[in-house]
Amino acid sequence: MVTHMKTTIDIADSLFAEAKATAAEQGTTLRSLIEEGLRLSLARRRQGGAFRLRDASFTGDGVRTEVSLEHWDEIRGLVYGGHGG
Repeated sequence: MVTHMKTTIDIADSLFAEAKATAAEQGTTLRSLIEEGLRLSLARRRQGGAFRLRDASFTGDGVRTEVSLEHWDEIRGLVYGGHGG
């Protein structure tokens, strides 16, 4: 039975250098560090559940009475205040 499989992956040079330095600082191998990170990432995904958007609601008076929701150019102008859009 095979317990390990060799594979090739492409990762950013800066990430590789940081991982290699971290492994050396911690007295472990790059392979062990990568396996640990992969295990943690997989475990987090298993227990993470569905994405949940945080509540960004706010209170206010609503749309200004002089603004018509039928005129998007006017709304856009108010939102961007002449700064693009």
